[in-house]
Amino acid sequence: MQIVFLDRSALPENSPIPRPDFAHQWREYEYTLPEQTLERAREADIIITSKVVFSREIMQQLPKLKLIALTATGTNNIDLVAAEELGIRVKNVAGYSAVTVPEHVIGFIFALKHSLTAWHTDALRGRWQNCKQFCYFDHPLRDVRGSTLGIIGKGCIGQEVGRLAQALGMQVLYAEHRTATDCRPGYTPFEQVLSRADIISLHCPLTEDTRHLINRETLALLKPGALLINTGRGPLIDEDALLEALRSGHLGGAALDVLTQEPPPQDHALMNAAPELPNLIITPHIAWASESALKTLTEKVRLNLEEFVATGK
Repeated sequence: MQIVFLDRSALPENSPIPRPDFAHQWREYEYTLPEQTLERAREADIIITSKVVFSREIMQQLPKLKLIALTATGTNNIDLVAAEELGIRVKNVAGYSAVTVPEHVIGFIFALKHSLTAWHTDALRGRWQNCKQFCYFDHPLRDVRGSTLGIIGKGCIGQEVGRLAQALGMQVLYAEHRTATDCRPGYTPFEQVLSRADIISLHCPLTEDTRHLINRETLALLKPGALLINTGRGPLIDEDALLEALRSGHLGGAALDVLTQEPPPQDHALMNAAPELPNLIITPHIAWASESALKTLTEKVRLNLEEFVATGK
């Protein structure tokens, strides 16, 4: 089996994928540009990747390819319909970040509610040092306990976020699909969640139905001062609409671990606005990558390879 790992630097150097227990040749690249994909994948039986895009056009030119093994949960970089038609199996890794991502979300909640980044930035800029009193009151401090958290996406991560939030004394609402005509037990209609929540956290997959789920229309449904957290996928949010809502004051704050384009370009509007918006926190798509999560992830990738070779599934 010819195995090609196209974007090895999507994992830390100290978190290699254990080699599978079958005869193989292994080749890897730190990263792969779109124009390099075809040449590097041409002789592969198995491709390992995190974010390299595999369109129908590319896969049609790879007759040897049998498996795309993702080092991630999201599959939006693969044309799944084309892969199935071409007989290419796609295996992702689910559940590995069910501890670290929820913890990151809870950290975001406290950071926004307590204005932690604003106080820290002030201290670095000398605001505290030049203060006449032992403290000052430039930024809001709001209790987490008693807040209402609206969660969009009730998978393992969304449910764990809800469990942690309830342990902190928060009320949790799970949003029904926006287009649903009936509301399932344990869910609340989408628009009601937006209008009632103090905090919205996104944990749904990126599909054509969820792309720009948070836009000018849905942001307008939020109560003034509500907070928005996204550790799912960047395109779930219309970033121009988000920036407008932050600048207008309608949105009380946002914490993002993902952006529409990653890494963001130098002229990215949110990145450029962040230094002047103390209520905007951005981390570089890192919520998933705790030490324990990486260990689980790499082991699951190895098991996916071995299961495919043994069973074809």
